[in-house]
Amino acid sequence: MGAVYLAILLATLGCMLLLDWRYRLFFWRDAVSASIVTVAGLTFFLLWDIAGIAGGIFFRGEAIVATGIVLAPELPLEEPIFLVFLVICTMVVYTGAMRVLARLRARSGAEETA
Repeated sequence: MGAVYLAILLATLGCMLLLDWRYRLFFWRDAVSASIVTVAGLTFFLLWDIAGIAGGIFFRGEAIVATGIVLAPELPLEEPIFLVFLVICTMVVYTGAMRVLARLRARSGAEETA
């Protein structure tokens, strides 16, 4: 039971990457830029977490679904994986939304000229 959260995180991350692959939204559109954005986002959010932990704001808590492995005090193994998921999910949603909006604009522009 201790790895349920980690397994769910990895499964949802895999689903996001499949969605990305299918529509070529983020990593499969430009792997270098996507890697830079992902590392930058992960670094930012990890620094944010470390600041929150140092300030006594963030606590790990006890959950039976988590592995219990900690990378640092109050920083569970699942946290960086969640942060990678958060960045990738955000970028897939953003690039997907931009593509939909571009198509809608193109369609409305074509209708105005007709």
